[in-house]
Amino acid sequence: MSLALLGELVAAFPADLLRTADGERARYETDHRNRYHGRALAIALPRTVDDVGRLLAWCNQRGIGVVPQGGNTSYCGGATPDSSGTQLVVSLERLNRVRSVDAADLSLTVEAGCLLADVQSAAAEAGCFFPLALGSAGSCQIGGNLATNAGGLNVLRFGMTRALVLGVEAVLADGRVYERLRSLRKDNTGYDLCSLLVGSEGTLGVITAATLRLWPARRSTATALVALPSPAAALALLQLLRARCDERLESFELLPRIALELVRRHVPGNTPPFAEAPPWSVLCELASPALEPLGEHLQAVLGDALAAGIASDAVLASSETQRLALWAVRENVPEAQRRGGPGLRHDISVPVAAIPRFIDEAGAQLARMVPNATLVAYGHLGDGNLHFNLNWFAGAAEGEVAGAEPVVRRYVHDLVAAYGGSFSAEHGVGQSKRGELQRYGSPVGLSMMRAIKQALDPNGIMNPGKLL
Repeated sequence: MSLALLGELVAAFPADLLRTADGERARYETDHRNRYHGRALAIALPRTVDDVGRLLAWCNQRGIGVVPQGGNTSYCGGATPDSSGTQLVVSLERLNRVRSVDAADLSLTVEAGCLLADVQSAAAEAGCFFPLALGSAGSCQIGGNLATNAGGLNVLRFGMTRALVLGVEAVLADGRVYERLRSLRKDNTGYDLCSLLVGSEGTLGVITAATLRLWPARRSTATALVALPSPAAALALLQLLRARCDERLESFELLPRIALELVRRHVPGNTPPFAEAPPWSVLCELASPALEPLGEHLQAVLGDALAAGIASDAVLASSETQRLALWAVRENVPEAQRRGGPGLRHDISVPVAAIPRFIDEAGAQLARMVPNATLVAYGHLGDGNLHFNLNWFAGAAEGEVAGAEPVVRRYVHDLVAAYGGSFSAEHGVGQSKRGELQRYGSPVGLSMMRAIKQALDPNGIMNPGKLL
């Protein structure tokens, strides 16, 4: 750390804006998975957009790297400073106001530091629904969700975060504020700069607020966990539900037997409803803003699936308590995996129709490559996104997991590319996948991205070492 530089920073800004002591900085310098560790010049905690502008202008004049940070829940090290002690972490946690809610316009404007759960609550209090749904809703911040273009459980019906954004306020590298907090659904006036900032992972500026789309509150839901013999059967069920339920189908989550067994074993109080875990399961949910007998409708469709041999069993939630219990099983799979043993994670997507073939091909090859590991492939089958993970449940020799990681990653990502898929479906690139972007990204596309980066951040201060 440069003591002279730190002295300049402290002299330039109010004391309550900065955290400089080791104990105060520590939680901002390590990611939540404890994989990435850095050392910051200081932690800045701005209270206003003007504070952010002055901080970035000061850093830009001196060529100091800025690491924007939301809830620090990145899986890819996207919000962790490097070890140089010269980068300023700018935490948005104090910019956490709900600025306005307009139920008639189906929109709300919130600051970047708002927890996702608080955004959902603000929408609900206005009789509306905000569909972004993540397991980390109680800790992730909406600014981070926007910066990474987060996915989640409802992408099948509502799309990624970018599709939920109407307007953005952001501070650029030189301190200027781009303000476009409009709720217009139609605005055909040039480049879509808001969409450009969403998903840029803090490399083009700091998102400080956003105007988001809302939907009418859900008044009817129907949720079921369906037992299936294979991913191919899950695809057949998806096609049946789409044909019979149309846009009422909001979620379609694929779960292998091992996922249910892990939850039963490692997460007390979250017992899957089947006495014996089936080879595969799907958690599906219908929802509507109207009062509809969705439970009866879903039961009829699942009855047809059972009669056709697509499904072998189904448990339909008959109360909100049961609905939440089914969702708890799905949402606790990552934690159950963590408790079960060390592992390797892949956040991939392939065309929906190719998922069964991909799982079969990759699963067979990985069983040969790493026989001590178990494949846990689960996630958002409805939109083509799988969390394609390997776990060493029986324990691993020292260095075994780390040693397997490069060859496993290369095989999985090469196969994903051969299927026309993506190595990063919803978690972003951060610092962990920069090399993968260079390997698989379009040369023309990467050139365009670098040109945009150079235009908006010519001194390269915004989240250095991430994405590009």
